[in-house]
Amino acid sequence: MDLNNAVDTLSALAHEGRLTLVRSLIQAGPDGINAGELATLAGVGATTASAQLLVLKNAGLVQSERRGRQIIYSANYEKMAGLLGFLMEDCCCSHPQICQPLQDALK
Repeated sequence: MDLNNAVDTLSALAHEGRLTLVRSLIQAGPDGINAGELATLAGVGATTASAQLLVLKNAGLVQSERRGRQIIYSANYEKMAGLLGFLMEDCCCSHPQICQPLQDALK
């Protein structure tokens, strides 16, 4: 991931509603969740959720799939891993103790 892509991705997350939606999708797992249930979980209206999901989708953080009459949203774990990798790329700088608490928390 390059700097501009990271900025765009972080910009999409820099909103309380969008961050809540992404966190709900992460908790839903790789099978995803339909748009209505997602809006309910996030505590937002369907129109608001739709607008926020479009921003997240354009940033590559979520993906959608039509299943019958429903649209199922899921987190793009590969994109998120790329963002976390970019953020952690230069983390330790010869000081592994800096990142050790984070690495321990991820286990």
